[in-house]
Amino acid sequence: MSLPEKTPLLLNVNGEDMEVLVAAGKTLLEVLREDLDLTGTKHGCELGECGACTVLRDGQPVLSCLLLANECEGTLIETVEGLADKDRLHPLQLAFAEHGGLQCGYCTPGVLMTAKALLDGNSRPHRSQIREALSGNLCRCTGYQQIIESVEHAAAAINAPAKAGS
Repeated sequence: MSLPEKTPLLLNVNGEDMEVLVAAGKTLLEVLREDLDLTGTKHGCELGECGACTVLRDGQPVLSCLLLANECEGTLIETVEGLADKDRLHPLQLAFAEHGGLQCGYCTPGVLMTAKALLDGNSRPHRSQIREALSGNLCRCTGYQQIIESVEHAAAAINAPAKAGS
């Protein structure tokens, strides 16, 4: 039995062009975790039902377990590793840490990416809009209240006027 033939693929992940050799049929999730060592994106159900593998593709949340990697060439992929700006955490990351939006953390990367897409498109969402946006992300630990509150706090931080001298 011969190994599957691999083809070169150029991906832009977190603002960086990366070339990988990919076997046909390999998902974006597999490429991110196995080939690019970006393990923040979690491997959950593989059925597109849990949201743990959510990343942004051209700013929109997608389930990387259902997306073939070769369909992503020429698009911008953003993973949880790309949220922080050098040494500064994204307001969502800070809010989740400060307000109990994460427990075991397994669902957190997918929730963060989905919430980022929401806040990028609507920096002042209503609670019902947050619930709707996150409806595809399952969490077994928090009961969702802390997640929703964390997104609300992040939105408030994003919309707060910049402090003098910062």
